[in-house]
Amino acid sequence: MTSHSETKHLPYTADQMYALVGDVAQYPKFLPWTAAARVRSVTEKGDHAEMLADLVISFKVFRETFGSRVLLWPALRQIDTSYLDGPFKYLESRWTFQDVDGGCEVSFSVDFEFKNRLLQGAAGIFFNEAMHRIVGAFETRAEELYR
Repeated sequence: MTSHSETKHLPYTADQMYALVGDVAQYPKFLPWTAAARVRSVTEKGDHAEMLADLVISFKVFRETFGSRVLLWPALRQIDTSYLDGPFKYLESRWTFQDVDGGCEVSFSVDFEFKNRLLQGAAGIFFNEAMHRIVGAFETRAEELYR
């Protein structure tokens, strides 16, 4: 099991950051190691939407596609992701966005485990740095879009 969480204060609104993170189709434009993204479907469920999406992750010789169920909760400004298929035993993540003085507080947590022990071992070596780079990529993207 590998997990990570962090919270950042950013000079954007919670709605702006929620929209940015929820726009999965745009991830290949700015997210490290994301070679492609495909939204399979989006279904409105009343108080939230359910998106089924695939990401192609590419890092050196490693290239894998995995499917996720993304639950978009606009009133809560929360995005929950759970694993559907691919190289993981499981993957769960949560983004929350809250307006605060001078911007918003963005919290991110992820927990996953690869099926392949070799991949899991490799993930442990660079995982924290990779998570900081991913969260940083969202921050950089927000600056490009909203400044």
